[in-house]
Amino acid sequence: MKGRRMADLMAEGDQDLGRRVGELKAELFQLRFQHAGGSLENPIRLREVRRDLARVLTLLRQRELEAERHG
Repeated sequence: MKGRRMADLMAEGDQDLGRRVGELKAELFQLRFQHAGGSLENPIRLREVRRDLARVLTLLRQRELEAERHG
């Protein structure tokens, strides 16, 4: 999600980002489950999903703080 993908995230609305948080959390759960069971094919995906989730949560928090500052 670096670079251009981050710009795409910034263009999304809060509801879309909230939905994306849910999707990423569900995917992370599935990946952790697969990893624990030894059937995870791409362990790098764990890191990617964790980082994507952090990016989305950070963006939501920045928007929340901005709204408090101007609200």
